[in-house]
Order: sequence, then C-alpha cells, then structure tokens
Amino acid sequence: MAIARVLALDSPIMLMDEPFGALDALTRRNLQDELLRIWAELKKTIIFVTHSIEEAIYLADRIVVMTYRPGTVKRDLLVDMPRLRDPASPAFNALKRELGMLVMEEQQRHHNDEIRAAAVD
Repeated sequence: MAIARVLALDSPIMLMDEPFGALDALTRRNLQDELLRIWAELKKTIIFVTHSIEEAIYLADRIVVMTYRPGTVKRDLLVDMPRLRDPASPAFNALKRELGMLVMEEQQRHHNDEIRAAAVD
C-alpha cells in the first residue's frame, strides 16, 4: 500500500525501511523482482534499508555499511554486477563474504562494548 502511495504521488525518491523483512523467501524474492521492474521503468531513486546482506547485493547499485554507535559510514561500496544477479555466482558470494566480515566486525565491537559495560556495573 505504501509503495502505491509513493508511486501515485510521483515522488522522485522512495525510502523503504525493511519492507520485505516479515515475508517468506518466495514472496520476498517476487517483490524484490517487482521492485527492480518498477525501478527500471520509472528510474526513481530508492533508498532501501535492510539487514539482509543478500537482499542488499541483489537489489543495490550501491551498499552503505554503517558502524555500530555512533552510526557512521563504515564502507560505501558500488555493486558492479549485471542484473538479474545470481546469488550462486562467485562475484555475488565474494561480495557477500566481504560485507559479512564488515558487519561481523561491528557486531563484535558491539559485543565488546556490552562486556565492558557489564564489567563496570
């Protein structure tokens, strides 16, 4: 429904915050493909927030990885792969590993901060 409203308003930018997070895998992929179709047809800028590394690679031209508090840009990567992207391809999986390492570094930093905070208490 929200996508329809944005399209009806002809907004040049669409902000989508975890729009497919609660969906099953098949529905999620179908809606990802539909979003790519809409993007290709209407050429709107879409800012898409997701915690799914695979979803980010599948959809994005550019992926921005944020740091754990304070939320700053850790890495800004261009995705240089043709569409439709094959999640089984070596390039897709190489980028998935790189992004996974960046995210895990931040998760470890968060974990270490929690341990330090608990030691102070």
